[in-house]
This record gives sequence, structure tokens and C-alpha cells, in this order.
Amino acid sequence: MIRIRHLLLATALSALALGAHAAETKKELVQRLLELQQPAVDGIARNLASQPANQLMAEAARVLPQVPEAKRQQAARNIEAEVKKYLDETTPLIRDRAVKLLPTTLGAALEQKMTEDELKQVIAWLESPAYRKYQEVLPEVQQSLLQKLVDETKPTVEPKIRQLQAAMRKHLGLPDSPPAAGSGASADKPKK
Repeated sequence: MIRIRHLLLATALSALALGAHAAETKKELVQRLLELQQPAVDGIARNLASQPANQLMAEAARVLPQVPEAKRQQAARNIEAEVKKYLDETTPLIRDRAVKLLPTTLGAALEQKMTEDELKQVIAWLESPAYRKYQEVLPEVQQSLLQKLVDETKPTVEPKIRQLQAAMRKHLGLPDSPPAAGSGASADKPKK
């Protein structure tokens, strides 16, 4: 009778241990998947930090022509240096915070909504040579698409940009003036 109890107890403990190991395995898989997402997190941090900097740079570009010509180049270099300093300080802060939030956001969702087998499949896909090659080729292909898109839509989009500029000038009470040479350049390329 005692042997049967020991056997049952040993079986129950083994089952608990296996259950705990399965949960640990799933947690480990989620952790591994989060580590594989680090490049995406870095990109998100860069983009988030860059958005206000890009807006401020655009505002500065509009005002810069009003700066006396003798000081304009230096002012532009100083602004670029300030933006670089801001990005160098801010991007790591955002990235570090994102890394800390990842386990409680993406990690928790993955652990709750995906099975161990699904996690293994996603990890295998992210670690596969084909996926890595795809990631290497993608920027070049996207740039090619972007350039062709700009080239093919430019004749249609530029007149619309000029119409928009004229309408905005009218609403602002500014005199009509033809757009300066190259003023449509920023509208030629869509933002990523």
C-alpha cells in the first residue's frame, strides 16, 4: 500500500514537473522570439525619436531662407548638430524603454495566444536563411518600388501640390507666387 502511494506521489510530482517545464519552455520560446524582434524594436525607437526631429527640421527649412545669407550655412550646420545630439540621446532612451515594455506587451500576448508549437514555427521562420535573405533584399526592392512610384505619379501629383500650395497661400492671406524651383521636391518622395 505504501509503495502504491509512493508510486502515485512520484507520478504526480513528475506530472507537475513536466507541466512546470512546459511553461518554462513556452516562456523561453517567447523570450527567444522577443530577442529576435530586437531589430524591429530598434527601428520603432528610431522612427519614434525621428518624428518630432523631422517636423522641427521641416519648420527650420521653411524659416532658414529668412536668415541672412552670411549666417545661413552655419545656422543649418548648428541645427543639424542639435538634431543629431537629440537623436543620439533620445533614441537609446526610447529603445531601452521599449525593451522593458516588450515582455509585458508582446511577450504576454504571445504567451497567452500562441501555442508552444506555433512559437517554434515563428522562431524557425525568423531564423531561416530564406527570411534573412528576404530581409536583406527588401530595402533595395522597396527603394526601387518607391522610385518607380514617384517617377510614375509625379506628373499627376505635382499639379495637385501646386494647387494645394496656392489654396494654402490664399487661406493664409499670402500673395500668389509661383512655387520656388525645387519646392515640390519634398513632395516627390513619400515618407516611409
